[in-house]
Amino acid sequence: MNENGHFDIPKNIRSMAEASVAQARQAFEKFISSAQTASDSLSARTASVGAGAKDASAMALSYAEKNVQASLDHAEALLHAKDLSEVMRLQREYVQAQMRALGEQASEMGQIVSRTAMDAARPKT
Repeated sequence: MNENGHFDIPKNIRSMAEASVAQARQAFEKFISSAQTASDSLSARTASVGAGAKDASAMALSYAEKNVQASLDHAEALLHAKDLSEVMRLQREYVQAQMRALGEQASEMGQIVSRTAMDAARPKT
């Protein structure tokens, strides 16, 4: 910390960290794209996969993408924090937002699983 109470991260370290976050973001975007392509390909070739299983798979992939993006955004915000109080505020906001998101995600996934189970239990005519 400097005399103003701000974090002094050397420019070369900050640049390396920012480049690492950017590389992680690019790698994740490529991963998600490949995973989505593989998922679409598998769904197209597998006629027996139920709509509920496809919905759950797509939803899980979407949640993973949102959660990793939020983590990368958080890491980037931390790189620009000016002092410890800002780091603590950013961390608190991130944890609160992630807890809300995880609660919503669990609820939505539970609804999909319940719907799928009910559909599977219906007699086929």
